[in-house]
Amino acid sequence: MGVRAQGGSLAPGRVVGDGRYRLLAQFGVDERAAAHLWRARDGQLKRDVALTLLVGDPADAEAARLARRTLERAAHASKFGHGGVARVLDVLSLGSGVTSSEGLLGVVVAEWTKGSDLVDLVAQRPVAPAAAARMVQALAEAVDHAHQNGLVLGLDHPQRLRLTPDGALKLAFPGPLPEATLRDDVKALGAVLYLLLTGRWALPGGPAAIPAAPHAPTGRVIPPRSLVPTVPVELSSLAVRTIEDGGHGGIRTSAAILRVLDQVAEAEERTQLIKAVGEEEAPAEADGTVWTTKKPVKDVARRKKLAFGVTVLVVATVVILAWGGMMLINLFQGESKSSGPQINVAASSSSAAPPAPGQQPPPSQPPPAPTVGAAVKPSAVTVFNPGSKGDSPGRAKNATDGDPGTVWKTDDYDEQFPVLKKGVGLVVTFKDPINLSQIKIDSGSPGSKVEIRSADKKNPKLDETKVVGAGDLAEGEATIALQQPQQGQYFIVWITQLGEDSDGKFATELKELTFLPAG
Repeated sequence: MGVRAQGGSLAPGRVVGDGRYRLLAQFGVDERAAAHLWRARDGQLKRDVALTLLVGDPADAEAARLARRTLERAAHASKFGHGGVARVLDVLSLGSGVTSSEGLLGVVVAEWTKGSDLVDLVAQRPVAPAAAARMVQALAEAVDHAHQNGLVLGLDHPQRLRLTPDGALKLAFPGPLPEATLRDDVKALGAVLYLLLTGRWALPGGPAAIPAAPHAPTGRVIPPRSLVPTVPVELSSLAVRTIEDGGHGGIRTSAAILRVLDQVAEAEERTQLIKAVGEEEAPAEADGTVWTTKKPVKDVARRKKLAFGVTVLVVATVVILAWGGMMLINLFQGESKSSGPQINVAASSSSAAPPAPGQQPPPSQPPPAPTVGAAVKPSAVTVFNPGSKGDSPGRAKNATDGDPGTVWKTDDYDEQFPVLKKGVGLVVTFKDPINLSQIKIDSGSPGSKVEIRSADKKNPKLDETKVVGAGDLAEGEATIALQQPQQGQYFIVWITQLGEDSDGKFATELKELTFLPAG
């Protein structure tokens, strides 16, 4: 979506900033400030950067004044450092890096933030509530630090934010509006939380790609819980109370937001503690949600209390088990004196006596590793690329030809999956069904993640396949064991996360696939 400006259109390939920055891809438009958000290549330092281009007519005195105010604020923010905000590298203005012929009033240059767009994230599905709380908590910490230093960040537009590979939200395109206030930053936190929970934007001036939040006849925004019933009451109320200006009970500071989010975090920690001392881990969500909600306990006193509680539970469990074991032994010994030969309880490996109080129980023997048979070579291999083409289909056979020197490699992507598509992979066909147990993958792309999927036919739809295993690829060979041996004739090695090269591109290379059936 190029924008016509004096001196030409803003389009990939154009160079701005005295010929230094070559535009690569546009990531959004903040129409309130005529700010166009681009990824660009710094020709001098050979690195990618984030550009906020302030577009306008230099002859328009009011537009020029507003642009100068934005640039001043951005320059002031360059002295602020926090992991939740991209570092401002340079600020260019008319006569200082920007010429009137470029059709620009100024440029804010920031470090490039790897990851994915927030808009693309919520377009797929709302984020799990606990994960949404974690994301906003990291961003709220950045706002809190900035406000303590008297800085306004200007994060009240979702296309200015990106999700980093470790699951944190980051202000990727700094450049606060000329009239933005501290209160605007706080309201933005509530709007971002609302967006993550519902997929809707609750402030004016959002991008057209995101639906607006619905409002009641009274004008109040509809709470997230009314749209998504699984949203906890605390998070739903926090979002609405932060966004709205009027009434009582409103939240006006980032510190107050952090307190509520910390309460949600404590509840999550208690849940994790219960799981850690005996409950089985809950099964993964059927929709494939991958956002982690675990977070270390920061408060030292609380950590000590939790550790003490776990210790008491463990000691009590050991004592009870030991007492029960002693009672069983006495019972058997009592019976042996009156009705037959003595029973040697310790001789049976399946009924060994529990340890005495204060002693450590003997380590349990790990289950034997599953045996596997000789490798089976597929009769055919093709690229599995639902809804699109490409990714070197002519080289798919290289992944099973027995020669690690020949490879199959995905296309080079500017964005990590699933921004452009859900994934890509290879589907293999065997002449006869096999009982698959393991797959060895020789790869040159560490950081890649794959799923092993089974299918009933050669060209299935993705939702017709079933995940039977998953793992991470390393530099060299990695072995992925299936959850249990799977009988089938068609299997898919499905790449859900690409590796990253030194040029900031994303791709995955597969040298050789080896399929091992159960022995």
